[in-house]
Amino acid sequence: MTGALRGTIAAAVTPLRDGGAALDPDAFGPVVEFLARGGVDGIFALGTTGEGIMLSIEERRRAAELFLDAAAGRLRVAIHCGAQTTADSAALAAHAAERGADAVAVIGPPYYPFDDAGLLGHFREAARACRPLPFYVYVLSGRSGYPIPISVLMLLRDDAPNFVGMKVSEAPFDRFEPYLLEDLDVLVGPEALIVEGMKRGAVGAVSALATSFPEVVSRLVREPDPALGARVAELRAAVEGLPMPAVLKELLTLRGVPVRGDVRAPLRTLTDAERRDAAVLLERGQDLVAEASKPAR
Repeated sequence: MTGALRGTIAAAVTPLRDGGAALDPDAFGPVVEFLARGGVDGIFALGTTGEGIMLSIEERRRAAELFLDAAAGRLRVAIHCGAQTTADSAALAAHAAERGADAVAVIGPPYYPFDDAGLLGHFREAARACRPLPFYVYVLSGRSGYPIPISVLMLLRDDAPNFVGMKVSEAPFDRFEPYLLEDLDVLVGPEALIVEGMKRGAVGAVSALATSFPEVVSRLVREPDPALGARVAELRAAVEGLPMPAVLKELLTLRGVPVRGDVRAPLRTLTDAERRDAAVLLERGQDLVAEASKPAR
Protein backbone atom coordinates (compact mmCIF):
# COMPACT_ATOMS: atom_id res chain seq x y z
CA MET A 1 0.00 0.00 0.00
CA THR A 2 1.35 3.41 -0.94
CA GLY A 3 1.58 5.96 1.82
CA ALA A 4 -0.43 9.15 1.58
CA LEU A 5 2.30 11.49 2.77
CA ARG A 6 5.24 12.75 0.74
CA GLY A 7 7.32 15.90 0.65
CA THR A 8 6.90 18.64 3.22
CA ILE A 9 4.24 18.17 5.86
CA ALA A 10 3.79 21.11 8.22
CA ALA A 11 3.17 20.18 11.85
CA ALA A 12 0.38 22.71 12.20
CA VAL A 13 -0.43 24.73 15.29
CA THR A 14 -4.00 24.54 16.55
CA PRO A 15 -5.62 27.99 16.79
CA LEU A 16 -7.00 28.68 20.27
CA ARG A 17 -8.66 31.63 21.99
CA ASP A 18 -9.92 32.63 25.45
CA GLY A 19 -6.52 32.14 27.01
CA GLY A 20 -6.25 28.72 25.39
CA ALA A 21 -9.55 27.48 26.78
CA ALA A 22 -11.34 27.14 23.43
CA LEU A 23 -10.74 26.51 19.75
CA ASP A 24 -10.60 29.54 17.48
CA PRO A 25 -12.57 28.34 14.43
CA ASP A 26 -12.04 31.51 12.41
CA ALA A 27 -8.25 31.08 12.40
CA PHE A 28 -8.04 27.57 10.91
CA GLY A 29 -8.65 28.79 7.36
CA PRO A 30 -5.96 31.50 7.44
CA VAL A 31 -3.40 29.08 8.92
CA VAL A 32 -4.06 26.50 6.21
CA GLU A 33 -4.03 29.18 3.50
CA PHE A 34 -0.64 30.42 4.70
CA LEU A 35 0.79 26.90 4.64
CA ALA A 36 -0.61 26.19 1.18
CA ARG A 37 0.91 29.41 -0.18
CA GLY A 38 4.19 28.46 1.48
CA GLY A 39 4.49 25.38 -0.70
CA VAL A 40 3.94 22.51 1.72
CA ASP A 41 2.39 19.28 0.51
CA GLY A 42 0.26 18.61 3.55
CA ILE A 43 -0.36 19.22 7.23
CA PHE A 44 0.05 17.06 10.31
CA ALA A 45 -2.76 18.17 12.59
CA LEU A 46 -3.07 17.81 16.37
CA GLY A 47 0.40 16.46 16.99
CA THR A 48 2.94 17.82 19.45
CA THR A 49 3.00 21.25 17.79
CA GLY A 50 -0.79 21.13 17.55
CA GLU A 51 -1.37 20.52 21.28
CA GLY A 52 -3.52 17.52 20.42
CA ILE A 53 -2.86 15.62 23.63
CA MET A 54 -3.95 18.72 25.61
CA LEU A 55 -7.43 18.87 24.08
CA SER A 56 -10.57 16.95 24.95
CA ILE A 57 -11.75 14.20 22.62
CA GLU A 58 -14.60 16.40 21.38
CA GLU A 59 -12.25 19.32 20.77
CA ARG A 60 -9.93 17.05 18.82
CA ARG A 61 -12.79 15.86 16.63
CA ARG A 62 -13.91 19.43 15.97
CA ALA A 63 -10.36 20.64 15.26
CA ALA A 64 -9.83 17.76 12.83
CA GLU A 65 -13.00 18.76 10.99
CA LEU A 66 -11.90 22.40 10.82
CA PHE A 67 -8.50 21.44 9.39
CA LEU A 68 -10.07 19.08 6.87
CA ASP A 69 -12.62 21.62 5.72
CA ALA A 70 -9.98 24.33 5.33
CA ALA A 71 -7.54 22.09 3.44
CA ALA A 72 -10.05 20.35 1.17
CA GLY A 73 -8.67 19.94 -2.34
CA ARG A 74 -5.42 21.79 -1.57
CA LEU A 75 -3.36 19.90 1.00
CA ARG A 76 -3.22 16.38 2.32
CA VAL A 77 -4.15 16.12 5.97
CA ALA A 78 -2.84 13.60 8.49
CA ILE A 79 -4.66 13.62 11.81
CA HIS A 80 -2.72 12.64 14.90
CA CYS A 81 -5.01 10.43 16.99
CA GLY A 82 -2.68 9.27 19.74
CA ALA A 83 -4.33 9.32 23.17
CA GLN A 84 -3.77 7.86 26.62
CA THR A 85 -6.09 4.90 26.02
CA THR A 86 -6.53 2.53 23.12
CA ALA A 87 -10.28 3.19 23.05
CA ASP A 88 -9.80 6.94 22.63
CA SER A 89 -7.09 6.51 19.99
CA ALA A 90 -9.30 4.13 18.01
CA ALA A 91 -12.32 6.42 18.28
CA LEU A 92 -10.34 9.41 17.03
CA ALA A 93 -8.86 7.33 14.20
CA ALA A 94 -12.31 6.17 13.12
CA HIS A 95 -13.59 9.74 13.16
CA ALA A 96 -10.65 10.96 11.06
CA ALA A 97 -11.35 8.29 8.47
CA GLU A 98 -15.07 9.06 8.41
CA ARG A 99 -14.42 12.77 7.88
CA GLY A 100 -12.08 12.28 4.95
CA ALA A 101 -8.56 12.55 6.35
CA ASP A 102 -5.73 11.36 4.11
CA ALA A 103 -3.88 9.56 6.91
CA VAL A 104 -3.88 8.84 10.64
CA ALA A 105 -0.86 8.88 12.94
CA VAL A 106 -0.62 7.62 16.52
CA ILE A 107 2.10 8.10 19.13
CA GLY A 108 2.68 5.54 21.87
CA PRO A 109 0.71 6.50 25.01
CA PRO A 110 2.80 8.38 27.57
CA TYR A 111 3.28 7.81 31.30
CA TYR A 112 3.16 4.01 31.73
CA PRO A 113 5.80 1.58 30.49
CA PHE A 114 4.28 -0.86 28.01
CA ASP A 115 5.58 -4.21 26.84
CA ASP A 116 5.65 -5.21 23.19
CA ALA A 117 2.30 -7.00 23.34
CA GLY A 118 0.58 -3.96 24.82
CA LEU A 119 2.04 -1.56 22.28
CA LEU A 120 1.29 -3.87 19.39
CA GLY A 121 -2.31 -4.22 20.50
CA HIS A 122 -2.66 -0.45 20.85
CA PHE A 123 -1.36 0.34 17.37
CA ARG A 124 -3.23 -2.59 15.82
CA GLU A 125 -6.58 -1.37 17.17
CA ALA A 126 -5.97 2.20 16.05
CA ALA A 127 -4.95 1.04 12.57
CA ARG A 128 -7.98 -1.22 12.35
CA ALA A 129 -10.29 1.64 13.32
CA CYS A 130 -9.25 3.77 10.33
CA ARG A 131 -8.67 0.99 7.77
CA PRO A 132 -8.06 1.26 4.81
CA LEU A 133 -6.75 4.77 5.47
CA PRO A 134 -2.92 4.90 5.59
CA PHE A 135 -1.72 4.55 9.17
CA TYR A 136 1.54 5.92 10.59
CA VAL A 137 3.26 5.31 13.90
CA TYR A 138 4.61 8.50 15.46
CA VAL A 139 8.00 7.72 17.02
CA LEU A 140 9.01 10.34 19.60
CA SER A 141 10.52 8.96 22.78
CA GLY A 142 11.03 12.49 24.12
CA ARG A 143 7.25 12.74 24.53
CA SER A 144 6.03 9.17 24.87
CA GLY A 145 8.84 8.33 27.27
CA TYR A 146 10.20 5.34 25.35
CA PRO A 147 11.32 4.38 21.83
CA ILE A 148 9.04 2.14 19.78
CA PRO A 149 10.73 -1.26 19.51
CA ILE A 150 11.56 -2.29 15.95
CA SER A 151 10.10 -5.71 16.72
CA VAL A 152 6.70 -4.12 17.37
CA LEU A 153 6.81 -2.31 14.04
CA MET A 154 7.74 -5.48 12.18
CA LEU A 155 4.81 -7.35 13.75
CA LEU A 156 2.46 -4.45 13.05
CA ARG A 157 3.55 -4.48 9.41
CA ASP A 158 2.39 -8.09 9.21
CA ASP A 159 -0.84 -7.52 11.15
CA ALA A 160 -2.11 -4.19 9.79
CA PRO A 161 -2.29 -3.88 6.00
CA ASN A 162 -2.80 -0.10 6.20
CA PHE A 163 0.35 0.49 8.29
CA VAL A 164 2.51 2.27 5.75
CA GLY A 165 5.13 4.21 7.66
CA MET A 166 6.33 6.35 10.51
CA LYS A 167 6.98 9.90 11.51
CA VAL A 168 10.33 9.52 13.25
CA SER A 169 11.44 12.30 15.59
CA GLU A 170 14.35 10.50 17.21
CA ALA A 171 17.76 12.19 17.25
CA PRO A 172 20.68 12.10 16.73
CA PHE A 173 20.90 10.10 13.52
CA ASP A 174 22.08 6.88 15.15
CA ARG A 175 18.74 6.76 16.98
CA PHE A 176 16.84 7.68 13.80
CA GLU A 177 18.53 5.24 11.43
CA PRO A 178 17.09 1.96 12.80
CA TYR A 179 13.61 3.08 11.70
CA LEU A 180 14.59 3.15 8.03
CA LEU A 181 12.87 -0.18 7.47
CA GLU A 182 12.15 -1.92 4.21
CA ASP A 183 8.66 -1.39 2.78
CA LEU A 184 7.79 1.35 5.29
CA ASP A 185 7.85 5.07 4.53
CA VAL A 186 9.75 7.34 6.90
CA LEU A 187 9.02 11.02 7.44
CA VAL A 188 11.77 12.97 9.19
CA GLY A 189 10.79 14.88 12.32
CA PRO A 190 13.99 16.73 13.37
CA GLU A 191 14.84 19.46 10.86
CA ALA A 192 18.54 18.86 11.55
CA LEU A 193 18.20 15.37 10.07
CA ILE A 194 16.28 16.23 6.89
CA VAL A 195 19.31 16.22 4.60
CA GLU A 196 20.70 12.92 5.84
CA GLY A 197 17.26 11.37 6.15
CA MET A 198 16.29 12.21 2.58
CA LYS A 199 19.65 10.91 1.37
CA ARG A 200 18.96 7.61 3.13
CA GLY A 201 15.50 7.10 1.66
CA ALA A 202 13.02 9.11 3.74
CA VAL A 203 10.05 10.26 1.66
CA GLY A 204 9.61 13.65 3.32
CA ALA A 205 9.53 15.56 6.57
CA VAL A 206 6.95 16.49 9.18
CA SER A 207 8.29 19.78 10.44
CA ALA A 208 7.24 22.11 13.26
CA LEU A 209 9.38 24.88 11.77
CA ALA A 210 7.37 24.55 8.54
CA THR A 211 4.30 25.85 10.33
CA SER A 212 5.98 29.29 10.57
CA PHE A 213 8.45 29.13 7.67
CA PRO A 214 6.92 26.71 5.15
CA GLU A 215 8.87 28.14 2.21
CA VAL A 216 12.20 27.31 3.81
CA VAL A 217 11.49 23.73 4.84
CA SER A 218 9.75 22.99 1.53
CA ARG A 219 12.86 24.08 -0.36
CA LEU A 220 15.10 21.97 1.87
CA VAL A 221 13.00 18.84 1.38
CA ARG A 222 12.90 19.34 -2.39
CA GLU A 223 16.61 20.11 -2.57
CA PRO A 224 18.43 18.68 0.49
CA ASP A 225 21.38 21.07 0.42
CA PRO A 226 23.69 20.63 3.45
CA ALA A 227 24.43 24.36 3.73
CA LEU A 228 20.73 25.26 3.84
CA GLY A 229 20.12 22.29 6.13
CA ALA A 230 22.64 23.62 8.65
CA ARG A 231 20.98 27.04 8.71
CA VAL A 232 17.53 25.50 9.08
CA ALA A 233 18.79 23.37 11.97
CA GLU A 234 20.24 26.46 13.66
CA LEU A 235 16.96 28.34 13.28
CA ARG A 236 14.98 25.43 14.70
CA ALA A 237 17.31 25.22 17.69
CA ALA A 238 16.88 28.95 18.32
CA VAL A 239 13.10 28.71 18.02
CA GLU A 240 13.09 25.80 20.47
CA GLY A 241 14.82 28.05 22.98
CA LEU A 242 11.48 29.81 23.49
CA PRO A 243 8.24 28.22 24.74
CA MET A 244 6.73 25.93 22.14
CA PRO A 245 4.26 26.06 20.50
CA ALA A 246 3.56 29.64 21.60
CA VAL A 247 6.61 30.92 19.73
CA LEU A 248 5.38 29.38 16.48
CA LYS A 249 2.04 31.14 16.90
CA GLU A 250 3.85 34.41 17.59
CA LEU A 251 5.92 33.98 14.43
CA LEU A 252 2.75 33.34 12.45
CA THR A 253 1.22 36.52 13.88
CA LEU A 254 4.33 38.48 12.93
CA ARG A 255 4.03 37.07 9.41
CA GLY A 256 0.47 38.38 9.13
CA VAL A 257 -1.52 35.26 9.94
CA PRO A 258 -4.45 36.10 12.27
CA VAL A 259 -3.76 33.46 14.91
CA ARG A 260 -3.64 34.23 18.63
CA GLY A 261 -0.70 33.28 20.80
CA ASP A 262 -3.01 31.41 23.19
CA VAL A 263 -2.00 27.89 24.23
CA ARG A 264 -3.62 25.31 26.50
CA ALA A 265 -2.38 25.44 30.11
CA PRO A 266 -0.03 24.40 31.57
CA LEU A 267 1.67 25.45 28.32
CA ARG A 268 2.20 29.20 28.49
CA THR A 269 2.26 32.21 26.25
CA LEU A 270 5.35 34.35 25.64
CA THR A 271 6.52 37.13 27.91
CA ASP A 272 7.19 40.58 26.46
CA ALA A 273 10.91 39.82 26.44
CA GLU A 274 10.29 36.55 24.63
CA ARG A 275 8.18 38.34 22.04
CA ARG A 276 11.12 40.61 21.35
CA ASP A 277 13.29 37.53 20.94
CA ALA A 278 10.72 36.09 18.54
CA ALA A 279 10.93 39.25 16.43
CA VAL A 280 14.68 38.65 16.09
CA LEU A 281 13.99 35.06 15.04
CA LEU A 282 11.55 36.39 12.46
CA GLU A 283 14.34 38.38 10.84
CA ARG A 284 16.53 35.28 10.68
CA GLY A 285 13.69 33.28 9.22
CA GLN A 286 12.86 35.90 6.63
CA ASP A 287 16.48 35.85 5.46
CA LEU A 288 16.09 32.12 4.88
CA VAL A 289 12.73 32.65 3.14
CA ALA A 290 14.44 35.06 0.74
CA GLU A 291 17.21 32.55 0.10
CA ALA A 292 14.74 29.70 -0.41
CA SER A 293 12.84 31.80 -2.94
CA LYS A 294 15.86 32.12 -5.26
CA PRO A 295 15.96 29.82 -8.30
CA ALA A 296 18.07 26.71 -7.92
CA ARG A 297 21.58 27.03 -9.26
